[in-house]
Amino acid sequence: MTRAYVHGYNQRENVRLQDQATTLADLLHSDTVFPAGSRVLEAGCGVGAQTVTLAGNSPGASIVAIDISGASVAAAGQKIMEAGLTNVQFQQGDIFHLPFGRQSFDHVFVCFVLEHLSEPKAALQKLKGCLRPGGTITVIEGDHGSAFFHPDSEAAHTAIQCLVELQSSVGGNALIGRSLYPLLLNAGFSEVRVSPRMVYVDSSKPELVDGFTKKTFTAMIEGVRQSVMEEGIVDQAVFDKGIKDLYRTAEADGTFCYTFFKAVGKT
Repeated sequence: MTRAYVHGYNQRENVRLQDQATTLADLLHSDTVFPAGSRVLEAGCGVGAQTVTLAGNSPGASIVAIDISGASVAAAGQKIMEAGLTNVQFQQGDIFHLPFGRQSFDHVFVCFVLEHLSEPKAALQKLKGCLRPGGTITVIEGDHGSAFFHPDSEAAHTAIQCLVELQSSVGGNALIGRSLYPLLLNAGFSEVRVSPRMVYVDSSKPELVDGFTKKTFTAMIEGVRQSVMEEGIVDQAVFDKGIKDLYRTAEADGTFCYTFFKAVGKT
């Protein structure tokens, strides 16, 4: 099973993930609440950027958060401790080789993980196996094909496509958001519901201009510059113009839109 995090494991990416989580908390997680006494698995917790919100929204739930990266698990544990939350346990673990028995959890939460896997359906089937009858799964993914903006820019679209191609080359899918409904159905989940969560940004929303347009999305594209150059995907001047034009959309007359997709299914 191919798993490749094209954004890299470094402090700059950790900061970007935290900016993203903080900026999008209400949009993505306002309706993510698990009942007191329930047992929840967060699969692919990364550095805990989403875990803090997850645990804070459901203080009565017991959350087990796993990630394949030991360094990320350590960082996530530190983040939870600093937040003063006590309802999360962390351990290193692989979605394709889960260290739990069957039907161990009431709920599973997966956020920004499937896009990095070459076999997302197989991952969902593995996660389904650890859910009790009647349990639920929540999956959140973005879709880079949903980005549009003003002023429009061919170079900016090209820079975004570079990330799509880079992720595809290592087995991932940066366009996976649009596929969540059939993915969950084909993995055996029932009562699947998908809701789009659009981020719309203009200068009347300065917190989103800074937190999303600049520090989340454009920083994500800019962060793969070296890999894009090494792979020879596009000319350096075109990529750099694309980044400049994405930052241009954060100016007073600019706008930016992006859509996330949130899916819920039952066993």
